[in-house]
Amino acid sequence: MMCNRINFVLKHFYKRPIWNCRLCSTIPQTTDERDPAPFFFDGHVQELLTTLTRINYEKVFAIRRDGTQLEVPQYAFMTDKELQEARALLATKAKRCIQMPPVVKIRSDEVEVLVKEPELEGYEQYNLVFTDISFGKNNRDRLIVIREPNGTLRQATCNERHRMNQIYFPINGRELHTPKMFFHPYLSDLLDQGEFEFILDRACLQFEPDDPEYHRVTKEVYSYVYELNKLDALRSTRHFGPLVFQLAWEKNINKLLLELIDTENIEEAGALVRLYYALHPDVKSAQETIHEDIELIKVYAELNSLERHAISNAIQRYNKMQKERKKVEKGIMKAHGLIDNEDV
Repeated sequence: MMCNRINFVLKHFYKRPIWNCRLCSTIPQTTDERDPAPFFFDGHVQELLTTLTRINYEKVFAIRRDGTQLEVPQYAFMTDKELQEARALLATKAKRCIQMPPVVKIRSDEVEVLVKEPELEGYEQYNLVFTDISFGKNNRDRLIVIREPNGTLRQATCNERHRMNQIYFPINGRELHTPKMFFHPYLSDLLDQGEFEFILDRACLQFEPDDPEYHRVTKEVYSYVYELNKLDALRSTRHFGPLVFQLAWEKNINKLLLELIDTENIEEAGALVRLYYALHPDVKSAQETIHEDIELIKVYAELNSLERHAISNAIQRYNKMQKERKKVEKGIMKAHGLIDNEDV
């Protein structure tokens, strides 16, 4: 009885027309054929991405409207030592909350043909799917083969593997077919509403990191956020690191660099340039050994940036602001009698 029901489901599933046709992304694709995974998982790169994420506890632990029951707040009196321990625990928990989704290369969808048996042609009208449903198997390595009506026996494609794994070993929240929210006009409406984190969280649940659809959706969100300068919407979330990594990977960091300089986040600006060098060690300015952030940015602007004048002007504005701030601070200290006139 159970076998008959499964056969019915599979036959119905495979004879359905493909209603959710893939839309081509309008985002320019990078020509870099390297695998980004070894770079992304490098310890130094992870530290730089964490610095650029700029952890804000209020945002990391903000209340989310996802249907989860709220916890009752607890208050406690603490000694200084207990307070330090609690803060260290909070920092560890915050780092865990912004654990970044991995950035890996798009998977190859080449299908391995196991055997061609034309004598079996015509026995079946639809594809037959054979799936190893043994527990303990990794879904990526699980044996799934397809017998086509023409007698060809082949390995399952990535999409067929995704569907079979979801049928036999469903992941809570993941749908069998790609939800319509990932296609236009629904995706455009969500972007216009500023639901960037929701889209990316949902994409992480629905797709594997090497799925072409995951790359399409994330790049479209990143492009929208970056072009409209809505970076703060993803800052202090687990998606800001992959966004910055993608920008650096595609050599498109100038706009973000200018924003960091104008907001006086020079340490993060230096981290962004160092990230750029880590991903592209062959560029001219990467050969220079510079430790100061301002000098590092100046050399990058002079040797590698098409926005060298804009970046130079931003640095000049920053230096002028710092001088004015120091002048005001000295004036305040003088007014309070903390320094002599000669020191001003």
